[in-house]
Amino acid sequence: MEMTQEDITRLQYAKDLLENPGIVEKLTNVVGMPFEKAFDYLPDNWTAMIQTITHKSLHNALTVAVRTLTLKERKSSNDRLHKFLVAASGGIGGAFGLPALAIELPVTTVIMFRSIADIARSEGEYIQSIETRLACLEVFALGGSSDKDNAAESGYYAVRALLAKQVSEAAKYIVEKGIAEKGTPALVRLIAVIASRFGVTASQKAAASAVPVIGAAGGALINSIFMDHFQNMARGHFMIRGLERKYGEKTVNNLYLT
Repeated sequence: MEMTQEDITRLQYAKDLLENPGIVEKLTNVVGMPFEKAFDYLPDNWTAMIQTITHKSLHNALTVAVRTLTLKERKSSNDRLHKFLVAASGGIGGAFGLPALAIELPVTTVIMFRSIADIARSEGEYIQSIETRLACLEVFALGGSSDKDNAAESGYYAVRALLAKQVSEAAKYIVEKGIAEKGTPALVRLIAVIASRFGVTASQKAAASAVPVIGAAGGALINSIFMDHFQNMARGHFMIRGLERKYGEKTVNNLYLT
């Protein structure tokens, strides 16, 4: 089936979202200094701290956030509401500084997961399915990179290929034994891979928030940028998945990469 011009335009729009996140540039404008210097305000153990927080945040988001969504179909997602809620969370975190990150980031991540799932629903996904929930979780791996990446491993389809085995194993395990079981090995492995990438973006957010002059207003703005980033990743991701359902993954993949 040949892709229509309208869907080719949708594919290009999705690709533009997924391959051009630009979050660092936006955060640099907020902190008002070369972004690398913002990392100087983070404590020595910040890498381990961020990884611990992101693991906890992603697990909580997966088990909690989707429960608040209804099965009712909607043609549009409520992006503004979720951005407002995340900005409010960031404002509180900004007022108390970096020590509040351990409380603020899990809350922010749950709200972001809720927004991602809302976007998924607006793009025709069945949000109660395990596959869709895991596809929502995948979004946190997009638009960032891990320390082990090279340039060929940071593109959209490269990330999906990296996660494919873990997603398949986690879906099978959850279907058989449920998502609530603590220490689910397949889910732990999936979250570990996603957290290694999400942690990069979360570290950028933490560095921006750690600059002393940021305060509550700056924290709200940083969280709005953070949310906007992942809403864009979600929109592109689920637009691509919608096109794959219509034309097949191979056809969309080939067109995406040309």
